[in-house]
Amino acid sequence: MSLGRTRTCYQSLKSISSRGLMLRNFVSQTSSKNATVMVKTPPISSMSFKAPSTDAHLKTLSKSELFSLGVIGVASINKPMLDLVIKLFPFVPVWLMKLLVSSLYCGGENFQEVRETGKRLQQRGINNMMLSLTIEDAEGVKNIDIDYIVKETIASIHEILKPNLEQQLSTASDINSIPPGYIALKPSALVSNPYEVLLNFQNPEWKSQRDALIANCSAITEEVFKLNQEFSKKYPERTTPFFVSTIDAEKYDLQKAGVYELQRILFSKYNPKSSPLISCIGTWQLYLTDSAADLAKDYERAEKGGYRLGLKIVRGAYIHSEPQRDTIIFSDQEGTDKNYNSVMTKVISDLLDKGEKSTYGHLVVASHNYKSQMLATKMLEAKDGSVGKANVVLGQLLGMADNVTYDLIANHGAKNIIKYVPWGPPLETKDYLLRRLQENGDAVRADNGWPLVKAVTKTMFSA
Repeated sequence: MSLGRTRTCYQSLKSISSRGLMLRNFVSQTSSKNATVMVKTPPISSMSFKAPSTDAHLKTLSKSELFSLGVIGVASINKPMLDLVIKLFPFVPVWLMKLLVSSLYCGGENFQEVRETGKRLQQRGINNMMLSLTIEDAEGVKNIDIDYIVKETIASIHEILKPNLEQQLSTASDINSIPPGYIALKPSALVSNPYEVLLNFQNPEWKSQRDALIANCSAITEEVFKLNQEFSKKYPERTTPFFVSTIDAEKYDLQKAGVYELQRILFSKYNPKSSPLISCIGTWQLYLTDSAADLAKDYERAEKGGYRLGLKIVRGAYIHSEPQRDTIIFSDQEGTDKNYNSVMTKVISDLLDKGEKSTYGHLVVASHNYKSQMLATKMLEAKDGSVGKANVVLGQLLGMADNVTYDLIANHGAKNIIKYVPWGPPLETKDYLLRRLQENGDAVRADNGWPLVKAVTKTMFSA
């Protein structure tokens, strides 16, 4: 008998899904009859993941950042303490806020400070940012200078995001491994009387105000679109956008009445299927019970309209302030998690299967949930070089879930990670911090408290 006949080799013939398990068939070449060996592997969606270390990331932070974290740890030792901090926070002087916590959660007051924040993030393996100029007026009571916001937002693209990306592209071995630079657009900051304008977005009597909002969002997104075209000529092998305009979410009634339609208008103009790169993404809040159905309808509209979507998916930002939360939001965390992971895996699968032909276009997995981030990371394994992988980016808020961010980078080799970086006038960033405490209080308390104080103290004095 020849060596070739005695050597056993197994060849994978096919993979099929059956009862939630992946069944892989292997055929032995040595027996007279083919013997099939069934190896059962659980699907990615059912995998469980060991929680990441809560303090390994601390060694990557500066002394000032560690000090701020210690302050947050004290403020979040228990729920009564956190509730007290939230009540007192509006009365904290701006200078004290800046000294204690601002640098941890905000990118800075001006372009130079935010550029420095971007450099520090790069040192931690976080290769880009989603910038948000934190001036907004959802209730229409601040009389903000909208022209200033539009001009400053456009300037931030050129003064912060552009040099941040150019520097990395000039040295990157794989230009598709560097995520885009994102610019967040808050509809409530880009039109006067935003609540009424968004609520009456489809009302002909509000056409002039609606057109003003569209024009302001378009002015910023047009700049992004032009830069994508410009950079594409220099880096034709790039398959993910260079820059992305991101429409942030609003409360449910405004989202349904106006924001979704605003997104569609921008998608149809700046994400045509004729363009290889998308320039605009919208936000879907997946704690809403009708969010998956709304996304499916938008997918159908995009298919018929000849454009691509572009998504940022979040669990939700207004769970404590939504007046209808008992009827529009999933009744428990499990329902939200299932919806989020279901939508996420469907979109990633479509992007990986269809590449640049995917109607979903681009996805930002914006989440502090470790399982969701790991599910996405596992789906992207061994997909290097694919258009689909290049268009899936993971994101967390600056100063939050840093242990998750660190674990993905250090232990799973993730490069497609960004931080949402608010910046701007101290009074406005103070409002942002208060809102984050109110809306993400549970997450803040879970991440921090007394164990964080001890870990920070140990890290500071062992360095």
